[in-house]
Amino acid sequence: MIYKRSSALFDEAKRYIAGGVNSPVRAFNAVGGDPIFVNRAKGAYLYDEDGRELIDYISSWGPMILGHAFEPVTEALREAIDKGTSYGIPTELETKIAKLAVEMVPNIDKIRFVNSGTEACMSAVRLARGYTKKDKIIKFSGCYHGHSDAFLIQAGSGAVTFGSPNSPGVTAGTAKDTLLAEYNNLLQVEEIIQANPDQIAAVIIEPVAGNMGCVIPDEAFIRGLRKVCDENEILLIFDEVMTGFRLAKGGAQETLDVKADIVCFGKVIGGGLPVGAFAANSKIMSHLAPEGPVYQAGTLSGNPLAMTAGYITLKHLNEHPEIFDRLAKKTETLHKGIEDVLRNQSLPYQINRYGSMLSVHFTNEPVKDFVSSAKGNNQHFKNYFHGMLEQGVYLPPSAFESYFLNDALSYEDIDKTVEALDKLVKNGKL
Repeated sequence: MIYKRSSALFDEAKRYIAGGVNSPVRAFNAVGGDPIFVNRAKGAYLYDEDGRELIDYISSWGPMILGHAFEPVTEALREAIDKGTSYGIPTELETKIAKLAVEMVPNIDKIRFVNSGTEACMSAVRLARGYTKKDKIIKFSGCYHGHSDAFLIQAGSGAVTFGSPNSPGVTAGTAKDTLLAEYNNLLQVEEIIQANPDQIAAVIIEPVAGNMGCVIPDEAFIRGLRKVCDENEILLIFDEVMTGFRLAKGGAQETLDVKADIVCFGKVIGGGLPVGAFAANSKIMSHLAPEGPVYQAGTLSGNPLAMTAGYITLKHLNEHPEIFDRLAKKTETLHKGIEDVLRNQSLPYQINRYGSMLSVHFTNEPVKDFVSSAKGNNQHFKNYFHGMLEQGVYLPPSAFESYFLNDALSYEDIDKTVEALDKLVKNGKL
């Protein structure tokens, strides 16, 4: 279906913006067609430029956990903006949100705020290298840690070889220090460590993956990862840009009961404004400038508007922890509804769910890593995405992205979503 106003706006955008978008997934390349353009959002709904109301299952890719235009946040922002939009000088508010974050998350003493999840992960790796005085890192295929050079690496010829750049502009010299392993494959991690003795500074991982769809770590894998890092003096970095303050107050560290050495945040911690952060114990963080030699800086880090939105969001979550259970139950209801519709069809499918994250994969094979995720039938996914969009349901426009539910979403919204899928199937469009 063509959405006339959005399509016209996309044509105009392509004249002035590279690719017509400011982040690639928004371009609908994975599903075909032109992207919708949003005019406004409120609660659980998006309102596009063609005048349609859409049930939103991406929540700005996670940050809007309380719903769009959550009144306590917007009210606080209206007050804050009259005081000025940026100082480049410390404010009390930065300390307030830092204290709150440290109180909510286990195993961290100090935090540093930055402007994005990419910046948080990039800085965490630099800190790990400076702390351990080692150069190499291990990351996992299918885990996305932002577009920093060290992370845009694809698999090499084998488990113990270094990767190669998967984007022009990333040098082979950078790639040689990034080693690739398969998610949920502890044996492969151990082989890589044995092949690179005393060279690996850190292992970085999405503890619950969200960039190959929602993929859940095996308990033996995630606990084994902690153990092998301890045994080899390697720092374990949890990229909780998606999971931090979404799965629980303490994020995946809390729900998995596994402690990381450095934790990266984004999304929810900014309450919808651009914020990232990384945190660790005092000993590790003391290596960061100006206290230590590892340099990191940012002109807009700790921006008063971003800190305001983040603080009000975290404060609300801290005071109302029942939100996490409520979201998990809504996600479970959606899961069961989708499964009830698909169960008696000839379509292959897998549904992965963890907390308020969920993804649907059109494959018969359990999705436990990037390889199994990539086996999903993309034509089925395209039909699913566009069919649901036509009926007023906005899903992630890629089979490799997780749904993120928000607290404003009602059970009536979920029922409408399931009814839309049922209609899609009965009409033979999926």
